[in-house]
Amino acid sequence: MVVKPSSPQPHASAAANSLLEHCRALAAEEAKLRAGGGPAGLERQHKHGRLTARERIAGLLDGPEDFLELGLWAAHGMYRDWGTFTAAGVVTGIGRVAERPVMIIANDATVKAGAFVPMTCKKILRAQRIAFECGLPLVYLVDSSGVFLPMQDEVFPDEDDFGRIFRNNAVLSAAGVPQFAAIMGNCVAGGAYLPVLCDKILMTEGSGLYLAGPSLVKAAIGQEVDSESLGGAAMHAELSGTVDFKEKDDPACLRRLRSLVALLPAENSKLQTPTAQKSEPNTQDSKPETARPAAGVYELVSLDGRAEYDARDLLACVVDANSLEEYKADYGKTLVCAYARIGGQPIGVVANQRMRVQSRETGLQMPGVIYADSAEKAARFVMDCNQTRLPLVFFQDVSGFMVGKDAEQSGIIRAGAQLVNAVSNSTVPKLTVVVGGSYGAGNYALCGKAFDPRFIFAWPNARYAVMGAAQASDVVFNILARGARDRPADPSAAGAAKAEELAALREKVKRDYLEQTDIRYGAARGWVDAIIQPHETRAVLSQALTYATRPAPKATFHTGVIQV
Repeated sequence: MVVKPSSPQPHASAAANSLLEHCRALAAEEAKLRAGGGPAGLERQHKHGRLTARERIAGLLDGPEDFLELGLWAAHGMYRDWGTFTAAGVVTGIGRVAERPVMIIANDATVKAGAFVPMTCKKILRAQRIAFECGLPLVYLVDSSGVFLPMQDEVFPDEDDFGRIFRNNAVLSAAGVPQFAAIMGNCVAGGAYLPVLCDKILMTEGSGLYLAGPSLVKAAIGQEVDSESLGGAAMHAELSGTVDFKEKDDPACLRRLRSLVALLPAENSKLQTPTAQKSEPNTQDSKPETARPAAGVYELVSLDGRAEYDARDLLACVVDANSLEEYKADYGKTLVCAYARIGGQPIGVVANQRMRVQSRETGLQMPGVIYADSAEKAARFVMDCNQTRLPLVFFQDVSGFMVGKDAEQSGIIRAGAQLVNAVSNSTVPKLTVVVGGSYGAGNYALCGKAFDPRFIFAWPNARYAVMGAAQASDVVFNILARGARDRPADPSAAGAAKAEELAALREKVKRDYLEQTDIRYGAARGWVDAIIQPHETRAVLSQALTYATRPAPKATFHTGVIQV
């Protein structure tokens, strides 16, 4: 979802301008990420007569503008010793093919020949999980050189590494989730199992599918063989029988894929997938679908997270007009729980209240803090939504749970455990949007990544951490400073030099911690599925709810032992 940079609205406040500019800067960064390996990588791919991953996706989809991309920031700033692995060398997301929603996983051969690093595996596994939970067919566009060997120890063996992808292929198949694989370049070593575990296999001429390439075969058994004889499209179509469809080139392969997807059963009701608003925020909607304009969020939430705002005003920019019905409005006020609709889809909402409120029992309660009464209310609300099968949408802007003597005596741990328990055992689809801070146990209780949200999105200003930067950096500094003081002193060192060293250490600790709380750091590691523009929140949620509320897959076809 990209916002085209332009001037802010003339009447926008300084705080709104600050958030807008930050969002535009991040949108510009995302445009660079979508360029993959850059001009050199694109030229190399075209030289081989092949399309790039994004060109293939555009040619496959009914409408590329509706593509909900996931994990664009994966591997951002990671693996610097080995270069840049833009988007972890793979493009994943949901789009429509022949009027059917599908999950697409496309290796980007412009990035290190599509080699797998740890985040490549993590990104694909996340896409497979979403596809399974949403009952979405999968389309794999395969073009990869396999595992990035310098990091093989981090890619190969563990339960959430390379091999898990193929295990998921088999599990998805057993659950009746259709899987299509198109080999459109290299497909070597262990990666060769992925297409062969799919329902239908397509392969373009000039591509290669083999467990070991010609050079490795010669080194292993001394046999000299050319690539085409070893694992070319003609060999697999005519001799091994591995390939179902041999295609001349990428365009022909994409046409065949579209025709095969079109054979899937039609949707019971044609999905109305809304196109996310990609223009500049518009505050002059003639027929607003919401009580407040979508761009009104920029007037509410500040870039630094310090401005107070009413969560109901934020929700008014997102949910259908006149649909919000608040639950226990006068109790547990630091969490707003409400029934509402987005694009006509009924949902339950849990959102942090970001303004100070008064409790008749405890007095003043601070914004973004979860108190015992709020936790108990939210737990009961989550249980109620499960009872009536309402999807849950969490809006996180949370500082954490209240601490101190009064909080402990109010049973904050017990109340927090109730909410964590309810969210953990919730069986309805859960979606999470991080609109500001996501700190400590507040992240857990409001359905952070560890609690299986079907989708988790974040705004560009979002922050992720166990606690705020000021408190955490002081704690870390004190630990490191204590270690520095315990080391034998250098007799030649002056006291002033020691003080300067500690001051520099304090600044470094704070800088490093702030970098780690930046949402791009979290998105690089897969903690969120996508960073979205604030004014596109409604459109993205409406699209995601369409997929999240699809019927779960049910296995209907099994075989016994097959003799071959």
